[in-house]
Amino acid sequence: MTRNVDRTNEGSEGVRARPRELLGTILRYDVPASLVVFLVAVPLSLGIALASGAPIVAGLIAAVVGGVVAGALGGAPMQVSGPAAGLTIVMAETINQFGWVVTCAITVCAGALQVLFGLSRVARAALAISPAIVHGMLAGIGVTLVLGQLHIVLGGEPQSSAVDNVLELPSQIINLHDTAALLGLLTIAMLLVWGKLPAAVRKVPGPLAAIAVVTVLAVTTGASAERVDLPGNVLELGFVPQFPDSGFFEFGIAVLTIALIASVESLLSAVAVDKMHTGPRANLNRELVGQGVGNMTSGAFGGLPITGVIVRSSTNVASGARTRASAIMHGLWIVLFVVALAGLIESIPLAALAGLLVHVGAKLVNIAHIRQVLKHGDLPLYVVTLLGVVVIDLLSGVLIGIAMSLLMMLHRTMWSGIHLEGEGRQRRLVVEGALTFLSVPRLSTVLNSIPEGTSVTLELVVDYLDHASFECLHSWQQAHERTGGTVVVDEIGHPWFAKGKSASPTVRRGAGTRSAPRWLAPWSEWMAKDHGVEIPGQRTEPLRRGTSEFQARTAPLVQETLSRLATGQDPHTLFITCADARIVPNMITSSGPGDLFTVRNVGNFVPEPLHETAEDDTSVGASIEYAVSVLGVREIVVCGHSSCGAMKALVGDVPGGMPSLARWLRHGEPSVRRYRAEGSVTCDGTVQDLPGDRLALHNVLQQLDHLRGYAAVAEAERKGELQLTGMYFDVGNAQVYLLDGDRATFASAGSETPVQTG
Repeated sequence: MTRNVDRTNEGSEGVRARPRELLGTILRYDVPASLVVFLVAVPLSLGIALASGAPIVAGLIAAVVGGVVAGALGGAPMQVSGPAAGLTIVMAETINQFGWVVTCAITVCAGALQVLFGLSRVARAALAISPAIVHGMLAGIGVTLVLGQLHIVLGGEPQSSAVDNVLELPSQIINLHDTAALLGLLTIAMLLVWGKLPAAVRKVPGPLAAIAVVTVLAVTTGASAERVDLPGNVLELGFVPQFPDSGFFEFGIAVLTIALIASVESLLSAVAVDKMHTGPRANLNRELVGQGVGNMTSGAFGGLPITGVIVRSSTNVASGARTRASAIMHGLWIVLFVVALAGLIESIPLAALAGLLVHVGAKLVNIAHIRQVLKHGDLPLYVVTLLGVVVIDLLSGVLIGIAMSLLMMLHRTMWSGIHLEGEGRQRRLVVEGALTFLSVPRLSTVLNSIPEGTSVTLELVVDYLDHASFECLHSWQQAHERTGGTVVVDEIGHPWFAKGKSASPTVRRGAGTRSAPRWLAPWSEWMAKDHGVEIPGQRTEPLRRGTSEFQARTAPLVQETLSRLATGQDPHTLFITCADARIVPNMITSSGPGDLFTVRNVGNFVPEPLHETAEDDTSVGASIEYAVSVLGVREIVVCGHSSCGAMKALVGDVPGGMPSLARWLRHGEPSVRRYRAEGSVTCDGTVQDLPGDRLALHNVLQQLDHLRGYAAVAEAERKGELQLTGMYFDVGNAQVYLLDGDRATFASAGSETPVQTG
């Protein structure tokens, strides 16, 4: 069936509406959204230009280019680009080092490098950077921004570094300029309280409202604070960039720095914006190309570098934008604003813009991000990156963060927990994690502390064991056993140590070397790891070993669940199955404590209620009535299985000398009559080879019929409160089959076709 839609001319971004529908969408949703984004973008663009030390008009040029060029060419339709606070520190240092015209050339080259990044399809590699580094970088930018702009808020001049800004701040406070400080602090106060005002008031963007109110106040009172200074020929744009006469290595470093930071910020913003809407997903490689062309254009006409900006983008989505037309139009509104209201821009106090940036910078230190980073154990990475950005510079801080993330990854990968427990003649040594040569010194210290002649259980729960660690363990084991001690190696998971001792060590763990978790493996497999070693003074029966295993490993994991079940049970299923030791109900149903109310007997029989006498075992009937009437189970499962001893006895001869068993097997006689009277019941269309297995399938059907003879079962099934399910477990193939009641056949539980139970 084909869908009646047209494909968009925007590549893979989504589906295109008809021209009239598209125009309606733009007029209804994108035009209003673009006006809101425009109102947010203007004051932010002016403030970022001020903080960067660039000409004020450079922020407006970047905002226009970010909207029109990046908006049209980028791969994230809902993202809005423009000058970003994240680049202010780098731009300030770059302008101070190279001058403005060379900085514009750096922006052009950085844009060209971004285009190459996009064409080479490496955009998603940026997502490998730890979120803790990104959040730490943004927080470092925010702290640096606040420290620098506070001086302007107080009427002074920012220093050359964040450290100097901190050292000079006390004297700035003492000698503050009353007018500028009042305007700046009023801007910050308005931004802080704006989010708590009624929704009708908050329809006006907070940054616009704060700048407008403070500007009107400054104009009406004739405040003597410094104002924005625009050139008289603001619309006479020329080709600005100029390459330096020397220092091309430093020039290249600056290009790479701006390209990387702008790319990472844009990509992370695009990913974040994707989570805010249900429209077309971002094409990250195309987004890099669009950002690169935008930066080449912005730098060529004397603008700041652009990136995808999360503040404007989130505003765009929240305002109801549906297409990229919103981002493009917001850039056009800025052009009209500059043409019509250039005089109004020149009335804005610099202290007000600085107050806006202080607020923006403070919001970059996001408490929610810190909590999230702390939960994942990456707070040191966050703090190191933040301090690197603040104390040194942005690129150094990020590189330090990346280096530390690699060290933390190495530590986590190579971590091994080594715990020695017990006293006297019995010791238990648990080794967890990755056991490599880095852990050998500590491992040797622990091993050498174990007294001679003791009985040691060595539990290896390791993801990897290298040659050095193997030699350390193997040599110690041989030496300890020579002194009269015993060592039982209990290797949980992949058998690294066992394979090493068999002269076939595993170099790496691949798809062909998987091993089942031992709690799913038959006891005989993991219990056999003792190799028949008898530990003096210690019983080694399987049940005792099993309970010790439960106490040591399983109990801590299930204790919370069992605590909730301590005062009562609420199972969803009554599971009737055979007493055969090979059937593990919770394993084949992937269930846990409190899920199954289980009845087990030889042959998984349900005695007919009308035929029960005082001499019969009524425990099955009692369990059925209790499960349905008291516990209110929603399902009853009768599970038979292959190679069942009871079925073999029924189709052959009942063993002699066991009168109780012979009397019990009489409950299987109705199943035998059914088996002889009816045709074969199939599993996935296949007839079972052995008579006993064929009888087992008929037996499941017969016991379901017996269940319906119980009044409580019949009533609950009539009301739709109870479902009866037939199940068959093929032991040799580890396959579960469920009864399809409509066809009286069994279908694989893994079948894609829904199975209706009988």
